[in-house]
Amino acid sequence: MDATTDKEPLVQEQIYEALCGLGEAEPEEILHCCDEYLRQHDKLAYPHRVIILKAMETVVRNNIDLLDKSTAKDVIWEWQQAASSVLVAVGQRFINKVMEEVLTKFQPGILPHYFVLQTFANLSVSNGE
Repeated sequence: MDATTDKEPLVQEQIYEALCGLGEAEPEEILHCCDEYLRQHDKLAYPHRVIILKAMETVVRNNIDLLDKSTAKDVIWEWQQAASSVLVAVGQRFINKVMEEVLTKFQPGILPHYFVLQTFANLSVSNGE
C-alpha cells in the first residue's frame, strides 16, 4: 500500500485495482488491512488516502452479502469517518464545491445520514472566521 504515494497516476490505478482484486478473494482481510494501514498512517496525504478509501468502498459494495455483520459495521464506520475527514480537508480550500456536494445529500422528507451532518458541521467549524 505504500505505493499509493507514487505520484504516477498509472501506478496509483494499479494499486487501486490490486486492492480491489485482493478484496474479491478475501474481502474481510483486505478491508481490515486497509483500515489498519490508514490508522497507522494518519498523516498520509489525502489524495493517497482516497485511493485506499475508494478501494475499500468497491470491496464493500461488491462483497456486502459476504461480509460478517460486525466487520461491515466497523469498516463502514471507519471508512465513512475517513471520507468525511477528506471532504473537510478539501473544503478548507474548495469550500464552495464541497458544500455543493454535501448539500445534495439533504433530501426533503428524509433524515440525512449521521456522517453527512457531521461533515457539514466540521466544514462549518474548519472554515469559520
